[in-house]
Order: sequence, then C-alpha cells, then structure tokens
Amino acid sequence: MEYLTKQPENLSALQRFGRWLRLKQYQIEVTFGVYMFTPTEKFLFWSVVFLLCSLLVIATVLYLPQHVLFIINRAWFYVNGGESGIMSNLVAGNKGALSLAVSSTKTTMAAATDMAESIIREL
Repeated sequence: MEYLTKQPENLSALQRFGRWLRLKQYQIEVTFGVYMFTPTEKFLFWSVVFLLCSLLVIATVLYLPQHVLFIINRAWFYVNGGESGIMSNLVAGNKGALSLAVSSTKTTMAAATDMAESIIREL
C-alpha cells in the first residue's frame, strides 16, 4: 500500500513524479481489474491507454491554442460587436513574433554550429 507509506522529503522531482505515476497505475489496475489480466491482456490494455493519452496530448498541443484564440475573438465580438481592430492586430502581432522567434532561432543555431566546428578544429 504505497499511498499509505510516508514519503521521504528529500526525493528529486523526477523520483516524486515516478512515485506518482506508479500510484496512478496502481489505482487504475485496482479500479478496472487490470491486475487480473494475463500479461498479453495487460499489454493490450496499457497500449490502448498510452495511445489514447498520446492522441489527447497531441490534439491539445496542436489545436488548443487556435481554439482559445477563436473563443477570445468570439467573446470580443459578443462584447464589442463588429470587427475588432485590436484583436486582429494582436493576432497579426503574434504571427510576426513567431516568425521573428524562428528567424532568431535559426541565427542562434548557425552561431552554435560555427562555434562547435571551431572547437572541434582546435581539438
């Protein structure tokens, strides 16, 4: 009964996260009776769980920012009515900032590559 044992306070964040994951696995196995499955059934069950969680994370990363922006624009329209100059400028500014961030990242990567090549030449 891992959840009843007192946990040491000097664990790293990674170890605490691992304990939390093991606790969640234990809770799922007890709740849904996974502990009674054969090894093949367990593998299939956890594969489906992993697949569904992965799809949820990917969908959240890809579509949530766009959806939140859509809801903000819709709320702005309902509050102020008509076309909003401020929100459209904000959206255009975000696109400009993204392209600026990408270009600065490329410049930084090029500088890091040049530095690494010069260090390798020195060695």
